Amino acid sequence: MFEATHPFAFFDYFRVPYDVVPADADREIGTLTAQNSGRKLFWYRGKNTRTGRFRIGAVNLAGRIHTGPVPVAGTSWRRTEEVLGADGRPVAAVQEDADGNVFLPFDPGQVMGFLWSESYTTMGSARVTRKLRKAMVKTYYAVRPLLPRPLQLRMRRTFAKHQAPPEFPAWPVEHGLQDLYDWLLELAGKVAGEPVPWIDLWPEGKAWTMVLTHDVEQAGGRDDIELLRGPERERGYRSSWNFVPERYVTSDDLVAELKSDGCEVGVHGLRHDGRDIGSRRLLEQRLPAMRSSADRWGAAGFRSPATQRRWDLMPTMGFDYDSSYTDSDPYEPQPGGCCTYLPFFNEELVELPITLPQDHTVFEILQHDGSVWVSKAHAIRERRGMVLVLVHPDYARDERLLTAWSKLLDEFAHDETVWQALPREVATWWRDRAGSRLVHTADGWALDGPVAGRGRVRHGLLVRA
Repeated sequence: MFEATHPFAFFDYFRVPYDVVPADADREIGTLTAQNSGRKLFWYRGKNTRTGRFRIGAVNLAGRIHTGPVPVAGTSWRRTEEVLGADGRPVAAVQEDADGNVFLPFDPGQVMGFLWSESYTTMGSARVTRKLRKAMVKTYYAVRPLLPRPLQLRMRRTFAKHQAPPEFPAWPVEHGLQDLYDWLLELAGKVAGEPVPWIDLWPEGKAWTMVLTHDVEQAGGRDDIELLRGPERERGYRSSWNFVPERYVTSDDLVAELKSDGCEVGVHGLRHDGRDIGSRRLLEQRLPAMRSSADRWGAAGFRSPATQRRWDLMPTMGFDYDSSYTDSDPYEPQPGGCCTYLPFFNEELVELPITLPQDHTVFEILQHDGSVWVSKAHAIRERRGMVLVLVHPDYARDERLLTAWSKLLDEFAHDETVWQALPREVATWWRDRAGSRLVHTADGWALDGPVAGRGRVRHGLLVRA
């Protein structure tokens, strides 16, 4: 359907069919040609860019953008959509020529990776804030064992009161990246002259996904698992349970019992002391013990304590998936967010972002009633995303939490549009989807690869597909 001079990461992500006809690897312009219409989509992939936040219409983004003239010779361009900087002033524009060819002043794949990796937190004043916050977190974890629990909570609550949610990424839900996806799908359809096909996000035609996960921080939480598991079981849900290998004993019988109940088990750091991802050297020292526990438990996934993460280190641990990123969360010890409620790859690692606010944040720090869980779940459901919730059995004796948990489970217990999956199932599906492609047959587009038979072909926009 398309030919490209360079890999086009956005099409790779949605599995839109195209062929790469290699061009000069150093060329600053990528070209995507629609075979039916002959029209072209050019995207800027050079170095003459400015890094920052920008906006296209109502879509808020961050990344590198080309602010100079269109570097495509032999045609006359007109500005069709202004690209505004963080101050609201035009910095660039999407442009079109008389033949319907389109120029993008940015690389969509670069923007996607910039947001997934939280690189926007290193821009300008955010970089200083991030360094200061990192130092504060390091100090907090060093002295935390010496602080009474009430004092720990009081410190977090006081800090949260003075920590207004940022404009970007918005909290509790950030739609910018999903809006970009629809904008690009619509633009590609305009260039092609017809809605573009892509491989559906979820198997069997399901409209969205719901994933239940639990981090067991201490022995008390291990002993209170049934407080959360019981309501799940009654409603037919399955869930994932992440244990800390060297903080308490996790018996093989407990692991076997959870698995026989349809659940899975993952690794939650080594000691829950906030140091696992502190440096490459320390991670290398601790990794053999974490991998040993993973092998014993048959664990495919990892979540870092306090959701601490480093983009360059997460793929080095040898897990099938990681679930340490939040989509948008300014209140956690490492604030930020990957700005998406869909899975994505970090090298060969599948990232499954946490997409509902954590229980401890909601009830203990912000002291909300938990209604944000249901409201945000509906917002993600409407966008065909992944609702991935993290709840700790360590806090499950709080009646507010148990009430909100039951309400969330009840809300979607009979929803026939949802794929209620385990994290490892989502990771496997996402990997299989990435290894599949669309092929054109006499009957139209068909799936070829691991998801053939389970996947569906979609056309056009993500939200209204």
